[in-house]
Amino acid sequence: MFYRWGQFAFRFRRIIPLVVVVIILAMHFLFGTKLDQRMSQEGWEDPGADSTTAAVIEQETFGRDNSGDVILVVDAGEGARVTDPEIFHAANNAIGELERTYDKQISHVQSYFASPNQQQITDDGRYAFAAIGLEGDGEQTLKDYRVLEEAAKSIELPGNATLEVAGATAVADALDDGMADDIARAELLGVVAVAIILLFVFGGVVAAAMPLIVGILSIIGGLAILSVIASFFQVNIFSQSVITLLGLGLAIDYGLFMVSRFREELDQRCGADSRSRRLSQSELADAVAVTTATAGKTVFFSALMVGVALSGLFMFPQAFLKSVSYGAIAAVVLAAVISVTVLPALFGMLGHNIDKWSVRRTSRTARKIEDTIWFKVPAWAMRNSRQVIVIVAGGLILLTLPIAGIKLGGINEAYLPPTNQVRQTQDEFNEQFPQFRTDPVKLVVTGATNEQLVDVVMQTREVDGLAAPMSPSTQTVDGTTILSAGLADRDNGKYVIDQLRAIDAPEGVNLYVSGTPAMEVESIEALTEKLPWMALYMVAATFILMTLLFGSVILPIKAVIMNVLGLGATIGFLTLMFVNGFGSEFFNFTPGPLMSPVLVLIIAILYGLSTDYEVFLVSRMVEARDKGATTDNAIKYGTAHTGGIITAAALIMIVVAAAFALSEIVMMKYISFGMIFSLALDATLIRLLLVPAVMHELHDDNWWAPAWVKNIYQKIGDGDSPTADTDFHQREQTQREQTQRERSSLSAEPKMEHAKLAATHARSGVSADDDADLIPFSELIKRIERNQ
Repeated sequence: MFYRWGQFAFRFRRIIPLVVVVIILAMHFLFGTKLDQRMSQEGWEDPGADSTTAAVIEQETFGRDNSGDVILVVDAGEGARVTDPEIFHAANNAIGELERTYDKQISHVQSYFASPNQQQITDDGRYAFAAIGLEGDGEQTLKDYRVLEEAAKSIELPGNATLEVAGATAVADALDDGMADDIARAELLGVVAVAIILLFVFGGVVAAAMPLIVGILSIIGGLAILSVIASFFQVNIFSQSVITLLGLGLAIDYGLFMVSRFREELDQRCGADSRSRRLSQSELADAVAVTTATAGKTVFFSALMVGVALSGLFMFPQAFLKSVSYGAIAAVVLAAVISVTVLPALFGMLGHNIDKWSVRRTSRTARKIEDTIWFKVPAWAMRNSRQVIVIVAGGLILLTLPIAGIKLGGINEAYLPPTNQVRQTQDEFNEQFPQFRTDPVKLVVTGATNEQLVDVVMQTREVDGLAAPMSPSTQTVDGTTILSAGLADRDNGKYVIDQLRAIDAPEGVNLYVSGTPAMEVESIEALTEKLPWMALYMVAATFILMTLLFGSVILPIKAVIMNVLGLGATIGFLTLMFVNGFGSEFFNFTPGPLMSPVLVLIIAILYGLSTDYEVFLVSRMVEARDKGATTDNAIKYGTAHTGGIITAAALIMIVVAAAFALSEIVMMKYISFGMIFSLALDATLIRLLLVPAVMHELHDDNWWAPAWVKNIYQKIGDGDSPTADTDFHQREQTQREQTQRERSSLSAEPKMEHAKLAATHARSGVSADDDADLIPFSELIKRIERNQ
C-alpha cells in the first residue's frame, strides 16, 4: 500500500506539492485569519457539575457576577493615606472620568472614592479600591476590558501614590497576552534554532529545508483547521500554543526521518559512485517508493498512535481538553499527511539534488558501524543487560516517587510570573482585602424561608478555612440567595468545599456549592475519575496499532512498560519542580498545585511522543529481523541506524519546547519542561540502554505473535514492493559485487589516489558516524557477527 503510494507520488511529483500548498494557503486565508476572533478563554469547568448548575441558577436570577471583573487598587505610598485630599480627589476624578468615557463597556463602578465604604479601605488608610463591572458576557468581557485597559493603566496620581489594575478579567487578559507572546517567540526562535540543527545534521541547505517545509505547512494548515473547528465548538486559546509546539516539533521530526531514509536509499543504489553515478528514473522512482513504504509507513503509524493518545482527551467533560485535542490531532495528522505526500514528490523532483548547496563535506570512507556510539552503547547494554535493567529501571522508579506529594489545582493569577504587574497587584489586593477575593466560594440557596436561611447561615459559620464568615452577596430574588466568602488558603479549597457539601439542608431547600474554588474541586474530581479510563484506552489502542506495525505482541507490551516508566519519572520531576519549587526562582514562577487539566494533557502528549520514538526505533529492528538478522544483530542494526536520527529528532523537539520554557505562563512551562525532561530521558537512558537490554533478555520471544497477527502484519506491510522483499537479495548481491570490485580496484591504487577517489565519491552533508548507511545490509550483519 505505502510502496504503491510512493510510486503514485513520484508519478505526479510536480502536481502534488502545488495542490497541497494551494489548499493549505487557501485554508489559511479563508479560515486561519479569523482564528483570533473565534478563540475562547473558557472551558475549564465540568459542565455537568453541581457548581456549574449553581452558576447557571445565579446568572439566570441575578445576571452575571461582574463585581470582580476589574479592580483598581490605589496605593497612597509609604506613610501616606488615600484620604489625603490631593490623592482622594485625584483618584475620584480619574475613576469618574474612566466611567464616563467608557460607559458602553462599564456596567457599574463601586468606588471607595465615590461613596466611601470602610470595607474598601485598609485600617492604616494606605490602600483603597474601586471595583468595575463590565457590560459584556463571556468573550465580550475580555473585549470590553481591552477597550479601557490602556486608559486605566495610564492613570497617574500625585506624589508617590499609584493606581494599578487587577481583577479576574485583567488576569485573563495577561494570560492571553502571555500565550500570544509564547507563540510568536516559538515561531521565531524555534524555527531558527531548528534550521541550524537541521543544517548541522544534514550538512546541506536543501536537505535541511525539507523538514522545515513540512513544519511550516503543518502549522499554517493546523491553525486553519482549528479555526474551522472553533466555528462549531468552543476552542480554548491554549490550543494555539499546543498546535505550534506539537505541529512544529513532530512535523520536523517526521521530515527528518523521511529525508534520512531517502538519502540512505540513494546511497544503497549508488554504492561508492554516489557522486559520479546518477540514478535512472526507474531507480529513483524505486528509491522514493521504498522510502515511503518504510519511513512513510512508520510516520503514518507514529502519527496515528500520537493521535490516538491525544484522542483520549475526548473522554473528559472539560471543553478545554476537547479543544486542545482537536487542535493537536489536526496538527499531528496534517504533519503526517504532508510528510507522506509532499516529501516523496519533492524527493522525486530533487533526486541527488537533495544534497545541493552543501555547507559541509566529509569523506565517506568505509568506516565500520561498530565505531559509532549508537552501536557501542547498546552493545554494552546488551552485554550487561541485567545490571542495566536493574539500575535504569530502578532509577526511573525512584524518579517516580515524588508523585506521592503531587497537588492539583485550577487556573488563577499564580500562573503568571511573580514579576508580572497584574499578578503583583492581584496578590496585594488579596492580601489587603481577603474578604473581597475575586474568586470567592459561594453557596446558592433556593426555596428557603427566612428562618431556614438563618439556619443555613449559622451552619456556614461552623465552616473552617474561610477568610471571613459567609454572608449574602445580594438580596434574595425569587427565593434564591447567594452566600459568599473568600478562602483563607486557596490551596485548601477541597477541605472547605467538603464542609459546605456536608451542610444539612432544611426540608424543601436546595443547596449548591459554587464559585471558582468549587468548580476547580469538581473539575479535579471529574478528571481523576476519567483518568484511569483514558490510560486504559491509550494503552489498548497503541498496543493494537504497534502489534499491527511490528507483527509482535511482546514488543508492544515492552513498549507500554517503557512508556509508563518514562512517564512516571517525568511527572515525578514535574512534581519536584512545580509543586516543591525546585528552580522556581531561577525560572521565575511560583510553586503550587499543578493545574489538573494541563497535567492530563501532559500525560497524553508525553505518552504519544514516547510511543513515537519507540515506533521509529523498533520498526528498523523489525525490518532487519524480517531480512534474516538474529535478534541481537537486529537490535544493534536498529539502534545504530536510528540512534543518531532519534537523538536529532529529540533535540529538535527539545529546542521547540525550550522556546516555550521561556513562557511567562506556568502551565506552558509544565508542558515544555515535561517534554524536555521526557525526551532527554527517552533518547538516552530508555532507547540506548533499557530497550536493548530488555530485548536482549527476551531474545527470540521479542518477535512472537499468533499466526493471524502475522498474516495481518504481512498484508499491511510492504509486501507489494518488489524492492522491499523479493528483489532485496538481488539488489544486495549487486551491491556486494560492486563493493568487491571497488575494493579490488582501490587496493591497486596508491594511497594518495585512494584518498582522492574517496573524497571524490564523498557525499556532502553526512557525518562519518553515519557511514554505515552505505554498507549493504548483509555486510553489516557479517561485521556485527564477527565482533560478537
